[in-house]
Amino acid sequence: MQVFGVDIGGTGIKGAPVDIDEGTLTAPRFRLPTPQPAQPAAISKTVAEVVAHFGWTGPVGAAFPAVIKGGAARTAANIDPVWVGTDVAATLGSVLPGSPGGVAVVNDADAAGVAEMAFGAGRDVGGVVIMTTFGTGIGTAVFLHGQLVPNTELGHLEIGGYDAETRASEAARERDDLSWEKWAKRVTRYLNALEALLWPDLIIIGGGASRKSDRFLDRLEVNTKVVAAQLQNEAGIVGAALFAGASDQARPKMTARPTRRRPPATRPPGGRRP
Repeated sequence: MQVFGVDIGGTGIKGAPVDIDEGTLTAPRFRLPTPQPAQPAAISKTVAEVVAHFGWTGPVGAAFPAVIKGGAARTAANIDPVWVGTDVAATLGSVLPGSPGGVAVVNDADAAGVAEMAFGAGRDVGGVVIMTTFGTGIGTAVFLHGQLVPNTELGHLEIGGYDAETRASEAARERDDLSWEKWAKRVTRYLNALEALLWPDLIIIGGGASRKSDRFLDRLEVNTKVVAAQLQNEAGIVGAALFAGASDQARPKMTARPTRRRPPATRPPGGRRP
């Protein structure tokens, strides 16, 4: 089954049709620069151009750089603040002829993480897995036994008085003209903070930096096993397409396991729990 995936980033908007059974692009991805200012009308127009490049009229999933609740954006760290409160799914769907009912929208790091857990470095890995995307900012996706904990924003942890992504993102490395060694020290400090909070079993490095992992992975001083994303910068496209898949099988690891009901607690006289 093919579904179109589009990854909306701070510097580029890229997309391609995806075979969601194999987790592969069925055509080379097409990318356009993210318009500035990155407001709804301009972003929607660019997304429509990316989709139209392929003549696509089927279902579309979009990875979006924000906390997404009920299809709407709740944050806007690396996109225009006017998006906060906007129904992203309906806004994008209004310009796509094949998606009049809206587009399936998911947090961009969550999309990348879902793809890596289904088809990449996290496949068949249990325990706590953290996907980190280093690009314009730092995105995170957290999984417990393969189940996604959505909308974690751990790239905004305060470390040394700074928002982590302002110091350790790929954009920060380029902005500050850091050597790979110096940047790796910043990334190490960030990953150490994640280790102290969550004690992960695996950390996956994705985003634009994953294409250059040979330059910094060996320089990281962390206790957790750290690997580069296998789908690299295509993970967001694949994950967005997976999220938009029509069946539950098309969206592996997105649905929480059934909750076990606990027996009612016995209350002693007076109404307090023992």
